[in-house]
This record gives sequence, structure tokens and C-alpha cells, in this order.
Amino acid sequence: MRPLFLLPASLLVLASATPAQELPYPRTAVAPLSTVQVTAPTRTLWIRQDQALELAGYYEMSNGWQMKVRPAARHIDAAIDSQKPIRLYQVAPDRFASSDGNVRMRFNQGEDGDRMTMSYVPDPRLAQVVVLTSRLARR
Repeated sequence: MRPLFLLPASLLVLASATPAQELPYPRTAVAPLSTVQVTAPTRTLWIRQDQALELAGYYEMSNGWQMKVRPAARHIDAAIDSQKPIRLYQVAPDRFASSDGNVRMRFNQGEDGDRMTMSYVPDPRLAQVVVLTSRLARR
């Protein structure tokens, strides 16, 4: 029978010869590094019934798009032209955001409270934000 104390010693000899131990430390500036961005989910608010009635309707966007807003208890659905609706959650009074944070809307702007501003990120790989304004067209 083999002695048990020789087995761990033989593993140490093998581990010291591995190429991973030969990397320079600290890493040089040319070594590729991966980054991860983590964002906490935003706290959502309930939408009051009177506020839901104010938000509902069609909006004429400044670029020619038409957006239909349909509110629910915890979110609104905003459908632009014939596209699939975007679900937005209330994060502050009159402010809504998508769950990934790429689309944001702010309602009840202007003297009469009939203006809305929407900002969105068209391509997450680029540092670009598009801002559109709108006026409530009809309910």
C-alpha cells in the first residue's frame, strides 16, 4: 500500500510546473480585461387612478411617430406606431423607465401639463441618447 502523505506532495510538484503560474504580475496595460456593469432594479411606484387617466391617450412625437399610452396599476405600456409595446415602470412622480433603463419618459411638462419627453438609447454599444418631445394629441 502507498503512503498517503506522498500524494499531496506529488500534486504540489505538478501544480508548480503549470504555465498559469508563469504569468507576469501585475498585468500589463495590453492585457485584455473584462468589465461588468451591474445596476440595481429601480423601486417602482403604484400609479394613481387619476394619474392613469391623465397619461392615457395618443401622443404625436416630434419626429413624426405616434405613441399610444395605456396605463395599468404598476406600469404603462407605450406602443409606438405598429411596434410592440414598451413596458415602463413609474420610478418617480410623472417619471417612467423601462426595466433595463434604456427608455425614459417624463409626463406633465409645460404650462398646461400636456407635454411629454422621451429619451432612449438606440444602440447600447454606443454612448448616444435620443430625446424626443411630444404633446398629447387626443385621449
